[in-house]
Amino acid sequence: MAGRFAPRPALPRSPGSGAGAPARDGHVAVPVGAPRRAPAPERVRTWVPDGPLDLGLVLGPLRRGPGDPTFRALPDGSVWRASLTPAGPGTLRVTRRAGEVRGQAWGPGADWLLDRLPELLGAADDPSAFVPRHRLLALTRHRRPGLRLARTGLVLESLIPSILEQKVTTGEAYRAWRLLVRKYGEPAPGPAPERMSVMPAPRTWALIPSWEWHRAGVDDKRASTILRAVRVAARLEEAAGMPPAAARARWELVPGIGPWTSAETAQRTHGAPDAVTVGDLHLPGIVGWALAGDRYADDSVMLELLEPYAGQRHRAARLILLSGKVPERRAPRMPYGDIGRL
Repeated sequence: MAGRFAPRPALPRSPGSGAGAPARDGHVAVPVGAPRRAPAPERVRTWVPDGPLDLGLVLGPLRRGPGDPTFRALPDGSVWRASLTPAGPGTLRVTRRAGEVRGQAWGPGADWLLDRLPELLGAADDPSAFVPRHRLLALTRHRRPGLRLARTGLVLESLIPSILEQKVTTGEAYRAWRLLVRKYGEPAPGPAPERMSVMPAPRTWALIPSWEWHRAGVDDKRASTILRAVRVAARLEEAAGMPPAAARARWELVPGIGPWTSAETAQRTHGAPDAVTVGDLHLPGIVGWALAGDRYADDSVMLELLEPYAGQRHRAARLILLSGKVPERRAPRMPYGDIGRL
């Protein structure tokens, strides 16, 4: 497995060699940190949505915890994202004023981000296709008219954190994502808020040593799944242009990626309205409680309750979560585990 053993020390370099010159043995050390680049030229695009739009509701699912280095929501109402696009790293700032959305972008990926700004904000989504069959969902949709499903068009930036969230608490997964991106990513281009980073490239993920996964609290099973995924990163990214069902089938060919992970990814990459999450610890009970008063519902019961929303089951689940109608806790929270202390 890549990164299983300690990397060999690089040979001394000549005084004229650059910081990025490869060592003679072909080994390139994984950078621990990089100096912030000079500000790149700013590019701007404006877009007028054809209906209500709430930036927090649309872009909120892209944030992996309050300390996500790739996402920042500021008090001035702006939302910042740092992404690794096919054209390179880029930073996007999104604001809305008087019905108009303004996007500002920096870095090599700036044009790519701005070209896809409408899709990111749900331009390809059709909220009118959802027909509520329960009073709770009808009221929630009325109170949240700005909900649209974002479509990023980027696979790994959603797939890797979804793998990190497998079988652990969200706090553990968020911590692992934060530590790994800050250590092995690169500073976000442009005047991004402090400590924002672009996630590592596939090659960099593959070179992370095993002990760094351990320190971040990532067990060998999840780390191995990520390593298998980044080895075929190009094929996985191609699936962003495929229908959601076909994309999920391709992702699930990678051992360790199952229906839960592929659904969580498709919800963000494709804005898939029917990609309901199956295999979740809490969602079936929440849906069962909201629609039938059954806090002990399992996946089969959840899917039966969501059957009237076929084609829009993920949107229905989002509305249920936004309604705030969840069963009261009857047991302590799952204990927080940190294998990095072992």
